[in-house]
Amino acid sequence: MSSCGKLFRHRGLYDQAQTDALFFKAVRENTYWHIDRCENYREILKQQGFDIERFNDYDDLFQLPPIPTLYLKRNPLYSMPVQRMRMVSTTTGTSGQPVSVGFDPRALLNGAPMLYRTLQKHKLFSMKPTNYVILGYQPSKRNQMGAVRTAYVSTFFAPARHREFALKDNGSDYELNIEGVLNALCRYQNQKSPVRIHGFPAYLYFLTKKLEQEKLRLTMPAKSMIFLGGGWKQFASEQVEKRELYELADRWLGIPESQFREFFGVVEHNVPYCDCKNHHFHVPIYSRVLVRDIQTLRPQPFGEPGILNLITPLLKSMPLTSILTDDIAVLYDGKSCGCGIETPYFEILGRAGLKDIKTCTAGAASILEAGQ
Repeated sequence: MSSCGKLFRHRGLYDQAQTDALFFKAVRENTYWHIDRCENYREILKQQGFDIERFNDYDDLFQLPPIPTLYLKRNPLYSMPVQRMRMVSTTTGTSGQPVSVGFDPRALLNGAPMLYRTLQKHKLFSMKPTNYVILGYQPSKRNQMGAVRTAYVSTFFAPARHREFALKDNGSDYELNIEGVLNALCRYQNQKSPVRIHGFPAYLYFLTKKLEQEKLRLTMPAKSMIFLGGGWKQFASEQVEKRELYELADRWLGIPESQFREFFGVVEHNVPYCDCKNHHFHVPIYSRVLVRDIQTLRPQPFGEPGILNLITPLLKSMPLTSILTDDIAVLYDGKSCGCGIETPYFEILGRAGLKDIKTCTAGAASILEAGQ
């Protein structure tokens, strides 16, 4: 079995200390694979002065040049023919140009135990029939957005009694279904089945404000939950603090803060991060996270903000082993959280603009400029 296969089958979700060496070995093997099979990636690493023969130890992880997600919007990188890929996901494209990511069969095989252990650790499986409200798009064959697929898959964590979507497919387009969502919630509160609400934080905020406007205070059944992910994106100007959002959901839906779960993920990385009981994103064994200084790209110490860099050996289809997101983040020592998970955790502060990302050293900027 490959190092990557062993890593993704390791049982301890947050057992980083025992998997550092295995993780590095898997990353090195994965990097070799892509250098061999993707000429453009090989040229990027050469341009950045990366020598894999000097890439020999876990402490060398920061040396692997990250590929900016902004570059991938115009320059897809492939290490195998597209027809050999088993699934394709795209970003929502809110910044203008979407990114498509293809999954090789091995990635799907390794991703299954990763997802299972994440859900099991955070106690998200249930055998009790559940009503769902999806504050997003109804799945459609013409819609390949990763967020749509993820939201729908999450309705299988517990048996679905009924699903209501905020954006319904009418056959040719999507139409807003606010009345349908409100009517469904009114029905759900009178049933014994728990309710699970999934969506972007902004959509949950708009839902609670709509309930406030209608003076419609609801109380969902016991063990109902709210699952959030994706950030505020184009609604950043209306963003509220998490505490306020928790309070609004408690007041108007009767779902307390303890029943919130938040996820973080990007389509170019595909390792899920689920928050702990203190609402922190701890890093699982399947990835490592660096926060890099905007000016130098050097890793920042705990507590210092910078650009979020995500590393995983999951994909063979595309050289996305190390990507540079457009998120500004801070990394913290996991022991300071107090939840019992001791791997480092990160906090997202906001999104960087194009100008901010292009200041990430002349070398990284040259990659970006090549894609313009």
